[in-house]
Amino acid sequence: MSEVENQRCGVVAVIGAPNAGKSTLVNQLVGQKVAITSAKAQTTRARLLGIALEGPVQIILADTPGIFAPKRRLDRAMVSAAWEGAVAADAVLLVVDSVKKRRHELEPLLENLKDRPERKILVLNKVDTGKKGDLLTLAQDLTAKVDFTEVFFVSALDGDGVPELKTFLAGLMPESPWHYPEDQVSDASERLLATEVTREQLYRQLHDELPYDSAVRPEAYTTRKDGSVEIHQQIVIARESQKSIVLGKRGAKIKAIGEAARAELSEILGVPVHLFLHVKVEENWAESREIFEEIGLDWVR
Repeated sequence: MSEVENQRCGVVAVIGAPNAGKSTLVNQLVGQKVAITSAKAQTTRARLLGIALEGPVQIILADTPGIFAPKRRLDRAMVSAAWEGAVAADAVLLVVDSVKKRRHELEPLLENLKDRPERKILVLNKVDTGKKGDLLTLAQDLTAKVDFTEVFFVSALDGDGVPELKTFLAGLMPESPWHYPEDQVSDASERLLATEVTREQLYRQLHDELPYDSAVRPEAYTTRKDGSVEIHQQIVIARESQKSIVLGKRGAKIKAIGEAARAELSEILGVPVHLFLHVKVEENWAESREIFEEIGLDWVR
């Protein structure tokens, strides 16, 4: 029997309320960073595929934006991307923050999941900080509303319980040739990945100082003759008053953001990176079809 005949491959959609730890879990399952994370809610905007291997099995993980009640066009596009990630999946993981619970955000999710045909797996995350009795009660409450195939208790941050989850998911994948090469861990282009790394640093270093209304646009991505990569990006903000926040005193903040993003990109790409950032105020950027497409979102009405 050939190696291809032994292969299995399938898609797992990873959904949940904002900040439940979906991207951290995907990174753990893949074994390296493919999705950005931060304490800021709704960090993930577009659907991103992480590609995990378990023996002869390739597990394609659709890391989706957190599902919430959308108000703006940007919100609607993100929620649309989340449910799109669950279409035609072989299994759906519902990731729940077992500490915050966020029951008001979970109810619409549970209602939608209830009648879906895919196999559904409940993942209670951050169990290292929760009480055992509370965790069991939460699991019982949620399984009473949705017919979950299995329940897993994990800590995505430190990896506890993740190997068992990965083995279980591998067992669900159908016989199929792999969809991606063995060494590919994500479907994101290096150009898009670079903007995501910068956006992560923007959120991490500015915390709550910078409102959610910001984006990072790719402008240029070229390889120099010496093998290093030159990247130009535009940080888009909605108001002039936010510019000084991003720049910092004498440009110290944007310099720190650039240095941290550059170091991480160099590690990911395996070559020296020259990163150039500049800030642009564009009041209605969240209504720009061009920007939506650049950051990987479909245009929605």
